[in-house]
Amino acid sequence: MTSDGFSSARLAPRHAPEPSPVHRRRSPADLLVRLRGRGDADPVTHVERVPARAGVPAPWPQWAPEELRAAFARRGVVAPWRHQAEAASLAYDGQHVVVATGTASGKSLAYQMPALATLLTDPRATVLYLAPTKALAADQLRAVAELELEGVRPACYDGDTPRAEREWIRRHSRFVLTNPDMLHHGILPGHAQWTGFLRRLTYVVIDECHTYRGVFGSHVAHVLRRLRRQCARYGSSPVFVLASATSGDPATTAGRLTGLPVAAVTEDTSPRGGVTFALWEPPLLPSADTSSDAVDLAPVRRSALRETADLLADTVAEGVRTLAFVRSRKGAEVVAANARRALDEAVPGLGERVAAYRAGYLREERRELERALLHGDLLGLASTNALELGVDLVGLDAVLICGYPGTRASLWQQAGRAGRSGQEALAVLVARDDPLDTYLVHHPEAVFGRPVEATVLDPANPYVLAPQLACAAVEAPLTPADLALFGDGAKEAVQELVEAGALRQRPTGWYWRHRERPEVDLRGEGGAPVVVVESATGRLLGTVDGGSSHFLLHPGAVYLHQGVSYVVDDLDLADGCALVHAEEPDWSTHARDVTNVSVASVRSYVDAGPVGMFLGEVDVTSQVVSYQRRRIATGEVIDTRPLDLPVRELRTVAVWFTLSPESLTAAGVETADVPGGLHAAEHAAIGLLPLIATCDRWDIGGLSTALHPDTEAPTVFVYDGHPGGAGFAERAYGTAGAWLKATRDAIAECGCESGCPSCVQSPKCGNGNNPLSKPDAIRVLDVVLANLPA
Repeated sequence: MTSDGFSSARLAPRHAPEPSPVHRRRSPADLLVRLRGRGDADPVTHVERVPARAGVPAPWPQWAPEELRAAFARRGVVAPWRHQAEAASLAYDGQHVVVATGTASGKSLAYQMPALATLLTDPRATVLYLAPTKALAADQLRAVAELELEGVRPACYDGDTPRAEREWIRRHSRFVLTNPDMLHHGILPGHAQWTGFLRRLTYVVIDECHTYRGVFGSHVAHVLRRLRRQCARYGSSPVFVLASATSGDPATTAGRLTGLPVAAVTEDTSPRGGVTFALWEPPLLPSADTSSDAVDLAPVRRSALRETADLLADTVAEGVRTLAFVRSRKGAEVVAANARRALDEAVPGLGERVAAYRAGYLREERRELERALLHGDLLGLASTNALELGVDLVGLDAVLICGYPGTRASLWQQAGRAGRSGQEALAVLVARDDPLDTYLVHHPEAVFGRPVEATVLDPANPYVLAPQLACAAVEAPLTPADLALFGDGAKEAVQELVEAGALRQRPTGWYWRHRERPEVDLRGEGGAPVVVVESATGRLLGTVDGGSSHFLLHPGAVYLHQGVSYVVDDLDLADGCALVHAEEPDWSTHARDVTNVSVASVRSYVDAGPVGMFLGEVDVTSQVVSYQRRRIATGEVIDTRPLDLPVRELRTVAVWFTLSPESLTAAGVETADVPGGLHAAEHAAIGLLPLIATCDRWDIGGLSTALHPDTEAPTVFVYDGHPGGAGFAERAYGTAGAWLKATRDAIAECGCESGCPSCVQSPKCGNGNNPLSKPDAIRVLDVVLANLPA
């Protein structure tokens, strides 16, 4: 048993929960004491107590029908909270509104009230509900159906809906629940079949609207404009009601998303149980070689995945219903599998009460997991952010967050999954060995003392606007009046489409010229999903988005599905299929890629003497060229194997800075150390960008070079990982001083000597984190900060 493995000794059988789904509750403070007392060093760097809050009720609005009040009363809602009544009344009076309050604050009642009241009083009215995930739409369907209101006829219309049911829904449902993808691919292209529904459309509900950011949010903004356009053609003008987690400037964001003036309700008047929130830094692993002549290796921390799996096993053994959020699909599988293994070693069969949940599962698997958690058959679930949103998971006692989720908005959204019945709750942020995570657990004021971020989206992105205008032209010819609806850049984008032969201008408007519809990927995931099929049986295991397939499904990759390990035999990108076979290797796989960046144009720049700061368009080419196999137990690299996958090209937006060689020499950076200093500064800058922009490091990429051919100087690039950009580079350029100051501080304050994953090493580096120079990264950033205007 290595120090990075699992010890079953601390999971004594007496800790096992009772066989029934009913579980005992331990106070969050007591539970935290038990969790943090299992090692020699205290892993908790900070504990924040979020106090309980009393609710402020309000009377039912006079316009709410008695039938609706009675239905809510049957579900235990005696009266609305003040913010619910305020938002509902604004919507009922015809004002577009966004309610941006905390998790479990009852945002659903704020939009259900006006929507259902209108359906009950106007037998012709219809309502469209949009959720970013199928799970959330299914949860809302259950909530509306349980009210048992006559004539509402709610129904989900998404990719899982059987074709036999779709015609009935189009003709008879008055409360249709779907997602932006289905609106884009199914409803709007077939709007003629939805004529009756759209003509009577009264409300459009957009749930969890803070998730519509970056390229995805920009696409959804135009899908909503296309919806408004079709509604206007059929004679309706629906009221938009948006629900959001607490976010910065929600009215502006909602207005940018819908293209309409939106009022914001932000004061949360719902009751809330207290939360004990701990910041947890996994301990350093003991050195494998302590001899005097051993090489001075960078310290390595126990992985966040291992630590989260142990904590999940501990809480389940205590009978505590726990949700662990893990950033990747593979990570969720690993956490669930290791927690199950540790529990079964202590109490055979107890591991069955832990499972993984992620996108890519089949519909039946997802629904069964949701049911099992709600009913207490499962005590622990390791999930990607697929369960971050408003699925009603009543009764959870604790949330484990494996790695900072990228934004404070997501952090509080995930933490809010616990304590939803008003009881005390525990939330634990387990830091990854990463510059941002390390910075945050040692600077709790950056987590608890600051407002949440504003959502970043850019509907004027030409790589989003042009294809969306093409989709609109397929649905109905574009007219000059439509261009104002689609906003800045629409006129230029239409002209480009005409010149490219996609549109033909006639006196009555612009017409789509081709037989087939344009292929537009709303989520910017790099194409159609790749299906994963077991070779021996032909069984469909799941799907992986096209953008991730090169990294997760390359030949030889290890693929995990519900704790079962598979190895990829073949990846057919043309057919979108990966063939796998079941195997339990003692190694994991890690893809490596190479990237090149060339400058296409400069939008803006700051000339700061020896330092230049730029914003502009760049062309990025990348290719996955090899993968490493690493021992699961030790992380030891077994070998590196070549891959032959196609090159990918990306035109995007970047922020970059240049330095004169003379300024680096004057700062003490030797010529031979320039590449390592720039490379280390690039890694840390990417890691810290989520501190000031609504992104995480997987949304962005970077490149550094001691002499770039386009700038003719030492240069560090940080670019958006989406075609046309996602708004992150612009945010970085606008706050460059604060961003790079935090980057410099994170490197300087790290306790390592030569650089480690907590400061300058990157988990996604295509060069194997070589070369890197921590001291020279500090000198590079000192030069930039000394010359850059405040």
